[in-house]
Amino acid sequence: MKSEDGIVVTADFIAVIDGSTSKSQYRHSFFSSNGRYAMKLVSSYIRHMPKNTTCEAFLRGVTAYVRKHYKKSMLQRLAEHPEDRLTCSVVVFSRLCREIWMIGDCQCLIGGEYYDNPKPYEAELAAMRAKEVERLIDEGHTVDELCRNDIARPVIIPHMIETMRNQNITYSVVDGFPIDRRHVRTITLDFQPYEIVLASDGYPFLHPTLEESEKALQELRQRDPLNYSPHFQATKAFHPDNNSFDDRTYIRFRI
Repeated sequence: MKSEDGIVVTADFIAVIDGSTSKSQYRHSFFSSNGRYAMKLVSSYIRHMPKNTTCEAFLRGVTAYVRKHYKKSMLQRLAEHPEDRLTCSVVVFSRLCREIWMIGDCQCLIGGEYYDNPKPYEAELAAMRAKEVERLIDEGHTVDELCRNDIARPVIIPHMIETMRNQNITYSVVDGFPIDRRHVRTITLDFQPYEIVLASDGYPFLHPTLEESEKALQELRQRDPLNYSPHFQATKAFHPDNNSFDDRTYIRFRI
């Protein structure tokens, strides 16, 4: 499957977009997953934004842009079933506003200082999966077996779908429905020079360089490929055929 993460760089905006992995069987496109489709739509919208776009204007505009790609006959179902929506998280740097906007589960470093905007239920779901992994190992399943077939993950999918009913209620995402401004993190920068890193949550440990971030990821893979130890817990494992457990995107720049 193609990556559901993306990067946009224009003269006025830099963004990292993380498409949400589908939790249902409904598809909006025959050609891509819902997460990739959402990422591509938001990427296109950012590329054509006027340079003076504010955070509020972005939230309104990107919502309308995604929404117009829904079939009108589906709107009522999508209102009741958020798991069927085109959903993504995005972190945007605006050159003119000199701000960083964080919508959904994303992260950044500003002059080495870490910022994130996590979903409120993610840690709870990861802990639930970790307990199931422990139970399966006690039953005799091997680490390699569970990495190849993460049978602990389906246990939490119904709970993940249930928490998605709180999209743009208790946490923010881009999904074609009004974004709750209270859960959008805005970071205003002064006019000092800064080195900035924007990244998706595919990097469990974000560092000032890509090399360091990749090294930390691979150390995690060697130490705990099931992602269930108290050191770090995730809602999925490292598959042996992949070099990570999630799509990941990283960009570093200076202003």
